[in-house]
Amino acid sequence: MAICYLGVGTNLGNKRKNINLSIKKINALKETKVLKVSKLIETKPVGGPVSQGKFLNAAIKIKTKFPPAILLQKLKIIEIELGRKKTVRWGPRVIDLDILLYDDLVLNSKELCIPHPRMLEREFVLKPLLEII
Repeated sequence: MAICYLGVGTNLGNKRKNINLSIKKINALKETKVLKVSKLIETKPVGGPVSQGKFLNAAIKIKTKFPPAILLQKLKIIEIELGRKKTVRWGPRVIDLDILLYDDLVLNSKELCIPHPRMLEREFVLKPLLEII
């Protein structure tokens, strides 16, 4: 099984509930288990509309048998199930699930880049990630 780290963020609705539901759904995926969850941190939005609210962010460590592309598909389905709709880039969202790291894999495709390409530029990703690595 692969060890993966995911970023989780939300700035709409009941943020704590959104994150908790997404973690439960990830843990319920076949061949996937949540191993560790960081503390939640509140941060100002980076990019996107200036009027949007603050984000609640976390990182989670999972193990999975899904290859990266399938894991990404599963995460996108969870986002849709929780009510995420495509709007403006970096805009407000009910939930955002990103693959940050997948074992020691380096992948650069049109659909998916691992490690996450902007991970090192974002404190809201690094702080929770460092807590659980």
